[in-house]
Amino acid sequence: MPDTAHKQDSQRVIHADLPVNTTLHIWLKAMLPGIQGSLSFFSANGKFGEVLATNTEEYDFRIYHVFGGGHIELQYDSDVTAVSVAYWFTPADVLETGITVLHTNPGNAPPRLTDGYHFRPPFGWMNDPNGFGRFGGRPHLFYQHYSHGLTWNTMHWGHAVSSDYLRWRHLPIFLFPSEDLSARPDKRGGAFSGSAIALPNGPGIRVFFTEQQKDRQPEEQIQMSATSADLFSAGQAEIILPQRPDGEGLTLDFRDPYVMKGPDGLWKMLLGSQSDEGGVILLYESEDRTAAGGWTYVGKLLVDTRHKTTALECPCLLPLDGPLTSPSTRWVLIYGLMNSEDIRTGRKNLTMAEVGWFDGKTFAKEFEQELDFGTDNYAFQAFMDGDVPIGIGWLANWADAGHTIDFPTAMTLPRTLRFADGALLTPPIGAAESLRSHSLDRTRLASGQTVTLLNGAVEILFELQEAGAGFELLLDHPDVQLAVVLDEAGLSIRHEKEGEVSPRYIAEGARPRRIRIFLDYGSIEVFADHGRWVGTKRIAGFEPVRSARLIAAPGVVTHATVWALRP
Repeated sequence: MPDTAHKQDSQRVIHADLPVNTTLHIWLKAMLPGIQGSLSFFSANGKFGEVLATNTEEYDFRIYHVFGGGHIELQYDSDVTAVSVAYWFTPADVLETGITVLHTNPGNAPPRLTDGYHFRPPFGWMNDPNGFGRFGGRPHLFYQHYSHGLTWNTMHWGHAVSSDYLRWRHLPIFLFPSEDLSARPDKRGGAFSGSAIALPNGPGIRVFFTEQQKDRQPEEQIQMSATSADLFSAGQAEIILPQRPDGEGLTLDFRDPYVMKGPDGLWKMLLGSQSDEGGVILLYESEDRTAAGGWTYVGKLLVDTRHKTTALECPCLLPLDGPLTSPSTRWVLIYGLMNSEDIRTGRKNLTMAEVGWFDGKTFAKEFEQELDFGTDNYAFQAFMDGDVPIGIGWLANWADAGHTIDFPTAMTLPRTLRFADGALLTPPIGAAESLRSHSLDRTRLASGQTVTLLNGAVEILFELQEAGAGFELLLDHPDVQLAVVLDEAGLSIRHEKEGEVSPRYIAEGARPRRIRIFLDYGSIEVFADHGRWVGTKRIAGFEPVRSARLIAAPGVVTHATVWALRP
C-alpha cells in the first residue's frame, strides 16, 4: 500500500460540539521513541491549537481551553500518537451537567449495559470508594481509578455527584499521581484510598489519602491532604503524616485514612496497618479545627489475628444509634481483613463490623458480625448524612480481581446502617424503590412457576410463612449455577462454575422471614430481614439472569413480587 494511503488510514478525527468556555481533558502518548505525539484542534477557520506528548510509556495529561464554542475536530495520526481518553466540561456548571466523554478505546471502554443501575466509571478501572459524603448539598463519590485500562495500575481518584445516591453524573478526574510516578510507571502506586470532610471555614472539602510509591525509602506509604473550593478540582496536596508511628512493630502497610469527628469534638483519623500482633487499626487525632495538621498518634484502636489476616484496611467508624457526643451512643467500626480466609467456607477477604462504644481514645466492643456473607462488598465506606449513616462498597473482591487481568467492576447499592434488636442492619437506601420500572410478576413465582426475566435488572421480594422456612430460589444464568438457598445451615448464595471449587457464601444460622434480592448485569445482592443478613456476589461477565423459579413446600411462601428495574 502506498505511504499516502497508509497515512490516510492512520488519521483519526474526534468530533465535538462545544458550548463557550469549555475545558478539555486529554490523555495521549507518543508511539515512537524520539518523535512527539500530537493532537491538533480544528474549527471551520482551520487549525487553532495543539497538544503534545513525549512519553512513550504512560499517557501524558493535557488540559485545553476552548473559549468560543461551536463544532471542532480533534485530529491525530495513530501511527505517531495514541489517545486514551478525551472529555469536555464547562467549569461554571459541571456539578449540574457533568463531563461529556468524547473518546475512549477498546482497552478502557465501559461495558454497554442499557438498564444497569449500579455505579460504574465512565472508562477504565475502579476499586475502593473514597471520600463518600454529602458536600454542597449533594452526595459525592470518589473512587480508586485508572483511566487507561481495565486492570489496576497507578491510582487516581475518579469522581461523581448525585442527588439520590443512585443516578450519578461523572465529574473530572479529581486526584492524580505525583509527576514522578506518572513519568516512571515502574514505580506503581499513586493516590490510594482515603476520605473527605467539609471545610469548616467555608465552602469546599478537604480530602485525605495515602500516597503510595513502591520502594520509596523509608516509607512507601505516606498520608496526604488537599482541599477543593469548587468541589471538582483539587489543590496542591501536602504531607500530613510522613511516617508510621515508632515502636509499634508495623510493616510498610500504613494507609486508607478515614477522618471523622470524635465524641470529644476532636478530629480523629483511622489508618490500617499490620504489626507483629496481627492486623491493626491505628488512631490519630488533631486539635486543629480545619484538620489540616497537628495530627498526633493515640495508639492501636484494634488488633485482629483471625483468618490469617495480614493488614487491616479501609477502616471507618461512625455513630450508630444516637448523637456522637452522647456516652451511651453505640458506634460501628468496619474494616477489611486483607488476605484473610475463612477455612470452613473458603471465603476470602472478609469484612467485619464491630458495634460498641467509642470514647475518643478506645473502642469497647459489644458484639461483632460479618458485614456481608457474600464478601463482594469490600472497602466499605460510610458517613453521617445528617443523622443517618449511609455507606457503599466495591462490588468485587481481591480474591477474584487481579492486578493483571481485565476486571470491569461496579459499586454496591448504597446502604443505610441501623441498630435494631441487638444487631447491625444494612438495608438498601429507601430510594432504591425508585428503581422499579414495572411489575413483572405477582403470582407465578410464589406458586413455583418459572418467571422469565426480560433483562438483567430485576428486584425480587418475597416473604415466608414463618422465619427460617426453607426454600431454594433457582436463577438461570448461562455461565454459573446460581441460587439463593435457606436451609438448616443458614442463608446462602450458591455460585458455582463447572470444574471449579466454589466457596460457601453463607450466613450460618440465619433464619430470616423476608427476602429482598437485587439482580443486575454481573451481580446479585441479597437483603434478608431488612438487612440483618446481607450477601453480595459479583458474577463474572455481563450475561443476565434469564429466569427465576422458587421451590418451597406448599404454603411456605405467602407472597412474591418481581419488578423490572431501570436507572
